[in-house]
Amino acid sequence: MTITGMNHFTVLSSDLDKSKRFYLAILGLQEGYRPPMNSEGAWLYATDQNHSILHIMAERPMPEQVSGVIDHMAFTASDLQSVINTLKQHNMTYKLNRMKELGTWQLFFHDPDGAKIELDFSASEPEPVL
Repeated sequence: MTITGMNHFTVLSSDLDKSKRFYLAILGLQEGYRPPMNSEGAWLYATDQNHSILHIMAERPMPEQVSGVIDHMAFTASDLQSVINTLKQHNMTYKLNRMKELGTWQLFFHDPDGAKIELDFSASEPEPVL
């Protein structure tokens, strides 16, 4: 067997509409086709409308205890200043790191249900105005 890539992440949501608004407005993802299922949810896409990258599942109770060991999901992004401006407009807390050795930028924040998101930006991105 050979792994050829990452298919998608799935997050649980206590409020589907709130989660969709977050991922559409903050990350700029697009809602797309989701096959008929016996549960409420959404499939979100980046630029390739043939491949969903984030699935949101509603109608499941949020776990009382954290399950698994996944710490966060990471996406490659561009236009760091614009993303920071968007986070500020939505009064969202974030943490920005610059990897010293590589020069790349890492921006961390959380979705409405607490899932940690990392956006990775090229080292060529200018230092943002915070």
